[in-house]
Amino acid sequence: MEQRYELATAADKKEILNLYRSQLGREFCPWTEQYPTEREIDFDLAQDALLIKRDANGEIIAAISLDMDEEVERLECWSKELAPGKEVARLAVKVEYQNQGLAQEMLKCAMHEIKKRGYKSIHFLVNKYNEKALRSYRHLHFSKVGEVFLYEQPFYCYEKEI
Repeated sequence: MEQRYELATAADKKEILNLYRSQLGREFCPWTEQYPTEREIDFDLAQDALLIKRDANGEIIAAISLDMDEEVERLECWSKELAPGKEVARLAVKVEYQNQGLAQEMLKCAMHEIKKRGYKSIHFLVNKYNEKALRSYRHLHFSKVGEVFLYEQPFYCYEKEI
């Protein structure tokens, strides 16, 4: 079986939570035991908004959320010309698969899905000190459109027309 992308289902919840938990304590990862939790996973599942990638054995190796965070959506930096836009969040890649371009692949998959759903742009926040993530986003030609302090950390705001 080859690697494949798909929408997550309720049966994937425990494995996705384990993937999120595996990120705790990694450099620039703001996640804690209190976020993200099953609550965020349930929200994403209810919206058909959680994309995953499985490896050849069927194990989940990456996930990304097509998020709906009203506080992020209210930020003034998002282009009115690119509305409606959709946020992506909670991008996680299994540790042993990191540094292989999988984060970029997940973003491309999310862009495809977002465009298919009728949105004109994609946007997200990234910790301004997360050099590894910033390099990934540069390769995909996202524009830095703002800077914000939110959820107790400094973020750059990125956006791209799709």
